[in-house]
Amino acid sequence: MSSFQSWLNKTKTGLQDQVGRFKNKDLMDAIVAGCAIVSVADGKVDAEEKQKMAGYIGRNEQLKVFNMSEVIDRFNHFAGNMEFDVMVGKQEALRTIAKFKSKPEVGRVIVGVCCAIGAADGDFDELEKSAVRDICNVLALSPGEFGL
Repeated sequence: MSSFQSWLNKTKTGLQDQVGRFKNKDLMDAIVAGCAIVSVADGKVDAEEKQKMAGYIGRNEQLKVFNMSEVIDRFNHFAGNMEFDVMVGKQEALRTIAKFKSKPEVGRVIVGVCCAIGAADGDFDELEKSAVRDICNVLALSPGEFGL
């Protein structure tokens, strides 16, 4: 293969990744915001919760284009805002999630990941379930659909 052809293929792949990152940044932000809401709900952010979120994002076809340090930075942003002022921080995170209110299939993915995060430490407690119900409400989804 010529060096030009090699360069062209590499450039094409890089552009596809960049387009994918741009297109799915809102989804990554929404999933990370939801995970932060659930993680902060019980008053402590467990390593298991962060690992579960990172694992999901690393395996998801649309989200794996994101650098994990960027994902962790966004998580720390949302969690840090809630630790500083829980109401203001949570409202910011919910606004980020609300962008998918008109896309219930995407909303279900967000809620599903948030439920998995809540259960990651082995105890999906009532505070975490309540946080996921808030996420369901912002997405106009029934919490009952998820056993909440």
